[in-house]
Amino acid sequence: MVRGRLPALAAGVVIVGLAFGIRSVSDGGLEQYSGTALYASMIYAGVFLLGPAVPPVRAGILAVGFCWAVEFFQLTGVPEALSERSPVARLVLGASFDWVDVAWYPVGVVPLVVLQRLVSRRAAGSAATADRGSRVGSPPA
Repeated sequence: MVRGRLPALAAGVVIVGLAFGIRSVSDGGLEQYSGTALYASMIYAGVFLLGPAVPPVRAGILAVGFCWAVEFFQLTGVPEALSERSPVARLVLGASFDWVDVAWYPVGVVPLVVLQRLVSRRAAGSAATADRGSRVGSPPA
């Protein structure tokens, strides 16, 4: 995932599309667990939509923390009541607490953090190599 608002928005759209695509062809465990992980992935993308310069590890912590907060909020019964009135509330807040969801949120975020760090390091290494190459044969400053 590339930092910036536009890439974050595009990633969020792709993630939501993937979640709805899985939901349209599957039910049961695949739908439940992939939906939970992809929800967390979308929140991770959302962190970059709000703050494009947030470091990946911090964005991951914020995303998982937000997901856990929403999950524990479900213990109050408020999300369930809202979900009965609104399909959007059900998608955003869920309805009932589940320890399995608590475990699946990091599954949707940790691979993205690792991938983003690897891509960032590779890009930084390529930029440093290009910078050194542009100085070869140049007169000293």
